[in-house]
Amino acid sequence: MKLALVYPLAALAEIGGCFAFWAWLKLDRSPVWLVPGVISLIAFAWLLTLVPSDAAGRAFAAYGGVYICASLAWMALVEKTTPDRWDLIGGAVCLIGAGLILFGPRG
Repeated sequence: MKLALVYPLAALAEIGGCFAFWAWLKLDRSPVWLVPGVISLIAFAWLLTLVPSDAAGRAFAAYGGVYICASLAWMALVEKTTPDRWDLIGGAVCLIGAGLILFGPRG
């Protein structure tokens, strides 16, 4: 699976799974929310195994930048809270860092 698809899908799975727990504990939703939450977190972990990398830590570190930007998108789309300029600048810096980790020359 292509990296451009794996990381965003992993981010969606992780954020969705974590949000299910958030909803249960913080928003007084039914414990039934935990079932799709756990399934989503399992999907997240599996998706990260599809990243072509010689080191798991490198794949996870680069994913962090994508996760941060996906979290800001979640905040905007699901929670209806507009990211401010510092959120956007921080997200861009994180994506640049993720690119350096993934695509930097090794030698």
